[in-house]
Amino acid sequence: MRIVRIQTEAGAHWGQLDNDTVYLTRGMAGERTGQTVDFTGASLLAPAEPSKIVCVGRNYLDHIRELGNDTAGLPTEPGIFLKGPNALAEPGGTVEKPDWTESFHFEGELALVIGQQARNLTPENALDAVLGYTCGLDLTARDRQKTDLQWFRAKAADRFCPLGPWLETDLNPADLRVQTRVNGQTRQDGRTNQMIFDVMQILTYITQFVTLEPGDVVLTGTPEGVGPLERGDTVEVEVEGVGVLTTLIG
Repeated sequence: MRIVRIQTEAGAHWGQLDNDTVYLTRGMAGERTGQTVDFTGASLLAPAEPSKIVCVGRNYLDHIRELGNDTAGLPTEPGIFLKGPNALAEPGGTVEKPDWTESFHFEGELALVIGQQARNLTPENALDAVLGYTCGLDLTARDRQKTDLQWFRAKAADRFCPLGPWLETDLNPADLRVQTRVNGQTRQDGRTNQMIFDVMQILTYITQFVTLEPGDVVLTGTPEGVGPLERGDTVEVEVEGVGVLTTLIG
């Protein structure tokens, strides 16, 4: 099932997408209201209403190598950082390249949206906490990432996390192709089975320390091939079994 969040004249709504019809629901995972909207004319919003966006850094070996961070060996636990809800951007939207960075990078990723409160998950029940899977774009001011005390400005500035186009609920995250294209040229092409820490390990680790709430987002890391973006670029992140998230750089 595909779950979408759309903007109508009456406001923002959650719904279930079936062919070209959106069946509106009472909240993210609620029952259908009986109202429908034509998907063709709908304006998509990011399919999440998070209290926090938890991100995993350096979760693909080749990405670690390309950034020169492989001198100390492989990580023994997931590297976690946060983005706030302010970082969300809608599918098909425009993200302005900030004037305060000279190295604005793309990182395409598999993203998870949490469907129930989750604390102290285990590998056996971790996936039960996931409502759906989607495409994420972790925009990064690479120069500021290297100079700042923490990655807050480099990773969590306004609209630095485009998400979408929808949630796919029926998906096995173990071995999915993750691609990023810039202006139609493939720049990243990896598979989730190359992750150092898989989705179950990530969720188990995070929830040892932090309670995940319904609507929270987890970004699972990016394959090798990250690189700079310029104004006028079009970025497409495609996750197998989900679809394509398109972002314009203004």
